[in-house]
Amino acid sequence: MTQTLNDILLNPAKRPTVVADLNELVGQEVSDKSGVSGAAVKLGYATVTKIKPGVVPAAVDKMLPGFTEALDPFYQEYRASGGTDFGAFLASRPEQAAEALLSVTDDRAEYSSSDALKKAYSKLRPNARKNVEEALPRLGSLIDKHAR
Repeated sequence: MTQTLNDILLNPAKRPTVVADLNELVGQEVSDKSGVSGAAVKLGYATVTKIKPGVVPAAVDKMLPGFTEALDPFYQEYRASGGTDFGAFLASRPEQAAEALLSVTDDRAEYSSSDALKKAYSKLRPNARKNVEEALPRLGSLIDKHAR
């Protein structure tokens, strides 16, 4: 029986480490941004984390089930193909994988009770797909790490 990403990443024994690793990945991705759009991402991230410290790991943990559900079809296709690098697999489908993940964050932002978070997200969203696409190789590698 093939395991789903829910089985792998939401396993209570692994979930805290998965969330910590994803939080670190977000920080790395933000840190790697450059240029004007990178400055906007860094400012938005700093603003959100200043307004509500701990919001990123809490949001990652809360949205993790949605993320695993959104990525599971890609993961199942990857496994069926005999792939060895989920990061490369996701990067070969950047638009579809990014939009699947962003559908989760879009829903979360829409129903947030924080106007400040909604405002920050609305400013970041126009460039979000590009940023998520850039993160796909690291994200896939992280998932591979936890799937072993």
